Amino acid sequence: MRLHNIEDQKSLTPQLALSFLKEGNKRFVENLKAHSNLLEQVNSTKENQFPFAIILSCIDSRTSAELIFDQGLGDIFSTRIAGNVLNEDIIGSMEFACKLAGSKLIMVLGHSHCGAITGACKGAKLGHLTNLLAKVEPSVAYVKENHKDLNIESKEAVDLVAFHNVEYTIDHILNSSSVLKEMYEGGEIGIVGAFYKVETGEVDFVKEMFREKK
Repeated sequence: MRLHNIEDQKSLTPQLALSFLKEGNKRFVENLKAHSNLLEQVNSTKENQFPFAIILSCIDSRTSAELIFDQGLGDIFSTRIAGNVLNEDIIGSMEFACKLAGSKLIMVLGHSHCGAITGACKGAKLGHLTNLLAKVEPSVAYVKENHKDLNIESKEAVDLVAFHNVEYTIDHILNSSSVLKEMYEGGEIGIVGAFYKVETGEVDFVKEMFREKK
């Protein structure tokens, strides 16, 4: 959904921003793309951008947010890191997107068959990746404690860890940023957790957090 000016962006609600993403994923799954003229998008966004959401997703080559939500240039901020984990720079990027650039929705997007999550479940150690995967440890510990019947390295357990990591990251956003927490509690932004199934292209919207605007 292209927002053409600042008035469009200001009038948008967080709930409507989410509906744009839901409709976009439906188009993606049905192979009905609305955003195909890239050169036109370049021309229409050369002066300004009015993104309606920021999406934190994994660097996995199958999980491009612009593609799976059928969004064009200028529609969303896309933040990508292995395992869709959170750090201070990403939190700062979210603050920029929402407080300064006008985005109305934060989404944390996990996915099935995640290599980074698999590495965390296996206790992988490799250079700077070691510290990144340590951010997934709370979710690994949660699944170990609550699903003792599962081998933590199994596909089912890995997907459960990836799923829990989405919820954990959402909580971490609100606990880490007074700027975003104030905006959320004031109903200025919404926060959503979602899970992309690489097997089908479908996104499950697993946690939707909105407040009435004050």
